[in-house]
Order: sequence, then structure tokens, then C-alpha cells
Amino acid sequence: MDERARDSRWHFAPAATLREARAQYFLRAGFGESSYRERWVVLRVRGFPLFAFLNTAQRVRSVRLHDLHHALTGYPTTWTGEGEIGAWELASGCGNHWAAWVLNFWAALIGLTFTPRRVFAAFRRGRRERNLYDKEFCDALLDETIAGARARLGIGAA
Repeated sequence: MDERARDSRWHFAPAATLREARAQYFLRAGFGESSYRERWVVLRVRGFPLFAFLNTAQRVRSVRLHDLHHALTGYPTTWTGEGEIGAWELASGCGNHWAAWVLNFWAALIGLTFTPRRVFAAFRRGRRERNLYDKEFCDALLDETIAGARARLGIGAA
């Protein structure tokens, strides 16, 4: 299966709530809300640990919104997808989420190494769209539908 076919798994029904989409996203990505409470974040390549860093409160603050961005944009949790969403978030602005600025910079840089066209396209897309970083995560945010959030933020089809 080619990468674009695998990416189609990351599109969610427009009528789904962000809560429902996030639950599906967690299932497809192989992790869950408990990952927000883990002490370390471990990056893996083909199942093998490559790099680990502390799961700081600032990272958790940002990644709760970052995970919703995956559902809204359709970018997967592959190395390419993380490069794409990193570029998209940088272009659409990370506000006062300094952890997002730093982590997205590195994700986009890694993505540019392997798939520069896709990462650059995601950056251009992000310049036209908005994201959730101007808000703090709250449970009420999860009740909005994918279609409603996309319309409010000007997020088009991937």
C-alpha cells in the first residue's frame, strides 16, 4: 500500500465530533489520552526507540490541540505526516505555545529531508488556514463537529 493510500485512514467524517474523531485517531495511531500523562515521549522507527524527551506540561498543553489538528487536517502520524502537520502548524501560527514552535520546527525539518514537496505544500496550506492554538484545550471543544471546526478555522480538504 502506498503512502497516500495509507493517509486516507486519517480522514474523519465531517459530522463526527472532535471527541469521536480524537478517539478514532488514538485508535489508528496506537496510543491514547493516557499518553498525555506519561513522563517520557519516545520516538520510534519501525518499532525501535530512536529518541526520547521529557513530556513537559508545556508539551502536553500543545499536543492536546496538535492531536485535534491531525483530525481536522487529515495528516497522519507517519514521519511524513508529522513533517506536514509541523509545517502547517508553523505557517498557521503556534501563538504562545512555545513547545509547539520548537517541536514543529524539528518535525518540519525532518519532513523536508524526506518529502520536501509535501511539507512545503502543507506550509502553503497553513498560511491560508487557522488552527486551535489561540485557545486553551477544554472538554467543550471536543463537542464541536469536524465540519463546524473546519468551517470556523477555514480548513479545507487536504
